[in-house]
Amino acid sequence: MNLSSLFTRDALGRRGFLIGAGAVGGGAAWASAALLTHPGAGGAGAGRAVAARPELMTAALGSGLERVPGALTRARATASTSRGGLTAAARAARAARELAPFADRLPVPPVLRGRGGRLTVSMRTASVRLHRDLPATRLWTYEGGHLGPTIEARSGQRLRIAWENDLTGAFPLAAVRVPFAFEEGQPLMWDRPGREGADPRGDVAALPPWTAVHLHGAVTGGGNDGWAENAVLPGHAQLSEYPNQQAATGLWYHDHAMHITHLNVMSGLAAGAYLIRDAEEDGLDLPAGERELPLVLFDRNLDLDAEGRFTGDLLYKGIVVADDPYELVRPFTGPFTLVNGRIWPYAEVAGGWYRLRLLNASNNRPYLLKLVTEDGTAVDAKRFVQIGTDAGLLPKPAPLADGIALAPAERADVLVDFSAFRGRRLRLVNALPEPGIREDVMQFRVHGRAEDTGFRPPAVLGAAFTPVAPEKAAKAPERMVVLTPVYPKDPELWEMAETEAPTGKLPQDGIVQLEDADGRVRTFKRVASSYQDPVAFTVAAGSTERWSFLSLEKSEGSYPHPMHLHATAFSALSREVYDVSAFTFFELDGGGYGAGTSRPLKRVRAGELSAAEKGPKDTIALNPAELVTVAARFHHTPGRFLHHCHIYEHEDMMMMRPFVVQPKAVIDLAPHGAHGGSPSAGPAHH
Repeated sequence: MNLSSLFTRDALGRRGFLIGAGAVGGGAAWASAALLTHPGAGGAGAGRAVAARPELMTAALGSGLERVPGALTRARATASTSRGGLTAAARAARAARELAPFADRLPVPPVLRGRGGRLTVSMRTASVRLHRDLPATRLWTYEGGHLGPTIEARSGQRLRIAWENDLTGAFPLAAVRVPFAFEEGQPLMWDRPGREGADPRGDVAALPPWTAVHLHGAVTGGGNDGWAENAVLPGHAQLSEYPNQQAATGLWYHDHAMHITHLNVMSGLAAGAYLIRDAEEDGLDLPAGERELPLVLFDRNLDLDAEGRFTGDLLYKGIVVADDPYELVRPFTGPFTLVNGRIWPYAEVAGGWYRLRLLNASNNRPYLLKLVTEDGTAVDAKRFVQIGTDAGLLPKPAPLADGIALAPAERADVLVDFSAFRGRRLRLVNALPEPGIREDVMQFRVHGRAEDTGFRPPAVLGAAFTPVAPEKAAKAPERMVVLTPVYPKDPELWEMAETEAPTGKLPQDGIVQLEDADGRVRTFKRVASSYQDPVAFTVAAGSTERWSFLSLEKSEGSYPHPMHLHATAFSALSREVYDVSAFTFFELDGGGYGAGTSRPLKRVRAGELSAAEKGPKDTIALNPAELVTVAARFHHTPGRFLHHCHIYEHEDMMMMRPFVVQPKAVIDLAPHGAHGGSPSAGPAHH
């Protein structure tokens, strides 16, 4: 890979739109204000972004401002005033705060089932109201709704779907890019509406309706997976076949078009539920019908006119937090939380148990969901339990005393007992420090009448998913994937191969050493990092593999990377914390940056796995300085698939790599080294 080419002016302009990270943790909202326009540079959004020093980038990604003396002073910008005496930032913040929560009933999408194993879903342009007090919003949709219809299928029954592209009109999303400015006392730029004075991007406005539908979590052949480059234009259909050879689970579909997924999903092609039912689930007699609610969460921003009034249009606002050595743009987060396509809705529920099918369909924002009473008291964990995760049911219910943590693309199948709250109102809130303009997600209004169906959560749930035994996992082929820090260059996804320790002085570009719990030093070399690099991982169909994901991000509190594997379900084996301070960047003789470890990274301690992470998953949160290892079973569904970070901006900027699943007999006949081969079990030396 020619690193020096990344820093040409053309490359900077193309790549800079997609980069960056959020922050979560103590002091995150204030810490993120450390990279701003020069003081006195004009109004919010005016001026040139400050060239980021490493310590300020650390602050922007999550460390408290107290660690960066004087950062807040350097961050202040002079704000312009409007005719009414308010700054533009204050007007935008007031508009956001005055939008009333719990004004709209939660929409529940229609349910579609195939006839004769076939179904057609149309993508079409529609006008949808996101809130009672907003003008209608023009969107590209699945079947006319901001949330697509719920598709139901039976396990073992094949379903063929024609995803028809009937979209019309110009791209329905204004996108702007603005330098980061801070005004004391006002929400940060991503948590307030409006363009900050920037003009819409012409390259985004010119995008055609080019779509690829991916059924996330589906075990299907590569030709039906919604390959990102096999997108279709209007007048054409994507034909996909789903065998549904999976236990009962909650999958979901969304756009996956190459380079523009982060924009297409925000245009309205964000999500629809796909529920697989089976006999085991039927036998549990779980709440169903009106007592089973899909709750799909994502955050959005809205445009304002010159007078500070909402236009109804969605807005993609990219915030430039650094411009040295290139533009670094924070992945999208927005002030407004939507559930099923409505801003802060309410649902009327009866007393008794409900089943909530939760999905985080946001670009970048994680959630820590808690159910609280009017006074903010958390609902007792006996009445708030998780029964399933991404890829199916858990073995037994798990009480949610600490809430539900959901990174983008993660799901939770949850039971809630409303019987003790008749006549009262509960709120579902995001308990993380930076939840948007308000912590509220939605409200539940519980009927006053008693209504007990007799349901009680079963003590035993699913037996269809059995985690891989540790001794089997230890003998399984191993894959190592490394994610580099956000600064000072693009975050990258490296595929690694174990090798002998190199000769010569460290650091060396692409070499990562780590010391495991047994004190053994292992050396890995980068074998691929760009999407265009040849396939390095070839998996034998029907095999079990160990995949390890290592984050080298040093900024504690940064948003996690949600790591997603297509074509399989997995369960987590371990979560470990490492000291990653020895991973360093350095200038290469030919230009650009190299990166590697100057000494082996030392294991600090074992991390914790939740009950959900030990269950059936297809996406897992990778926090800074963590090594997460999962055991994945690959089915007899060959083809070319993807693994990637599910922050949409990150996958679009090539934090995404292809891998291939082939029958073992085919792999055995491949020419030496073709597709990277299949790794041997345990450590490999080359």
